[in-house]
Amino acid sequence: MSTVAAPRPGARRKVGTRVRPGVGTAPKKTTAARSKPRARTQATTRSSSTVMLLATTVAVLNLVGVVMVLSASSVASLTDYGSPWYFFLRQLLWSVVGVAAFVVAIRFDYHKLRRFVRPLLILSVVLLVLVLIPGIGVHVSGSRRWLGAGMFRFQPTELAKFALLLYAADLASRRAREIGDWRRVVKPILIVLGGFGFLVMREPDLGSALVLVLIVASVLVAAGSSPRHLLTVGLGAVSIVSILAVAEPYRRARLLTFLHPFADQTNAGYQISQSLIAISSGGLTGVGLGAGRAKWNFLPNAHTDFIFAIIGEELGLIGGLLVIALFIGFAILGVRVALRAPDRFGALLAAGITMGIVGQAVINIGAVVGLLPITGIPLPFVSFGGTALVTTMFSAGVLTNIGRQIRPTSIAR
Repeated sequence: MSTVAAPRPGARRKVGTRVRPGVGTAPKKTTAARSKPRARTQATTRSSSTVMLLATTVAVLNLVGVVMVLSASSVASLTDYGSPWYFFLRQLLWSVVGVAAFVVAIRFDYHKLRRFVRPLLILSVVLLVLVLIPGIGVHVSGSRRWLGAGMFRFQPTELAKFALLLYAADLASRRAREIGDWRRVVKPILIVLGGFGFLVMREPDLGSALVLVLIVASVLVAAGSSPRHLLTVGLGAVSIVSILAVAEPYRRARLLTFLHPFADQTNAGYQISQSLIAISSGGLTGVGLGAGRAKWNFLPNAHTDFIFAIIGEELGLIGGLLVIALFIGFAILGVRVALRAPDRFGALLAAGITMGIVGQAVINIGAVVGLLPITGIPLPFVSFGGTALVTTMFSAGVLTNIGRQIRPTSIAR
């Protein structure tokens, strides 16, 4: 008769043994569960830091603009309106409106902007046509760029920039799989660009036309368009701009003067010569805020297109480099938002906004320091202006809104 040995005291059973909670596969689940909150925390931290830096950069640029408009416009305000505060108070008012536009754009989900693509395109075309009609468009210094009267003037070109960007970003994101098809993506965008560019050049406003080209180019590059298509578009744009630059006598004079500004400093080269004199007189630290001499009717448009020259004169090389550093910081933050955007539409929209603002700053500063021909566009956030400031602030708010919506999955992109 066989016997069965009794189990030893304390021996473990191999079959049917219960597994205590937290032993076995449970740690794997815990690790996976912890990775998602960690990714969300990373995304939230990066998003909040980017948003804070972006908002701070925009705020500092606006503060510099308000202060420098007060300094640069005081003489012109006193001469033309009997008060040194005229342009400053207007700039302060538009700054408040701009801040409101910035806050609204931050709180408004940028995805909803796609509903307004067609209405904004139609409205932009209508306004660009109206501004060309004598008696309706306001004619100032040889250009017809504004609608309205007095301090309540509106520049349709600023709306056209945002409308074109919205259209290009929306189309390129909806037809992402057809980005290599010239007829489906590049062609319709170029048609709208050509129509807007034609109307803007009728004002005439070559500087804004260049900004429109930069916006479209940035969207197409960010969308991954074919290099062959981009090269074709680039060569075509350079050819058209070159023809337009020499077609009109005043543009041709500006182009030739920029190469040798002091050769005709009493005529075509007067403005750029005075700008260079103001910057050079500032030295390293400047002559002091408010103590500049160029604004005493020596430098035309001191508080608008050439405000950077007043910055260089009164705040010196250090002040000028600070402003440039702020725009470089804006560019870096804008690229960061574009790379980490939660979707393709947001990425293209961020790329276009960044290039539109920074590209305009490069064109303006380049003209003021004599590296580029004068095109007559303001320095974003800084120059005196109503429509330009409000629309730029709204665009910066949209960029910030995209930065707020960074998701954990977008970090690996």
